[in-house]
Amino acid sequence: MKIMEAVWPLTMLYWGPVGIAAYLWFGRAERSGQHDHRGGSMAMNGHGKEKPMWQATFVGASHCGAGCAVGDFIGDWFAFGLGMTVFGSLLGGTYLCAFVLAYLFGVLFQYFSVAPMQGLNVRDGIIAAIKIDTLSLLAYEVGMFAWMGFRAWRFPDMVPTQWSYWFMMQIAMMIGFATTYPLNWWLIKRGIKEKM
Repeated sequence: MKIMEAVWPLTMLYWGPVGIAAYLWFGRAERSGQHDHRGGSMAMNGHGKEKPMWQATFVGASHCGAGCAVGDFIGDWFAFGLGMTVFGSLLGGTYLCAFVLAYLFGVLFQYFSVAPMQGLNVRDGIIAAIKIDTLSLLAYEVGMFAWMGFRAWRFPDMVPTQWSYWFMMQIAMMIGFATTYPLNWWLIKRGIKEKM
């Protein structure tokens, strides 16, 4: 899947060595010509075997996290640069801007996964991407925003021009990954989201 060429570097940025290890272990695997019992392609792990559920879920959560990370990164700079507030709150402005952009990028990333896998046209691909990614993205943002709220309460003077702000955002992204992981497991298990 072409979109994974963007997903893995983004995952490595916030996961660091864990992201690199995951990519080397099972991230480089191509979808094989083998098919599951429903006729769909199986996700392979690079060793010629079907990926275990925890690996498929890691890839699905990474995919969700990459779109969110791009949107959150751009959104934080936008909100900071524009001095955007919601009800007088800079954090509220950051949440709003980051969420909207994370949602747009998340759906875009999902579209570039689901449309080619299922052979969908643009309209049907966007609808499918919204159905697949909305819950996953919400779970990611809940974890991430909770940490951002804690950071803003504990260290209110941090701004995006400081390295410490981005270190805290790296932690927020890992927490977002942790909160979306169980939901991605459920989405894949229910057949709502395909194994990648």
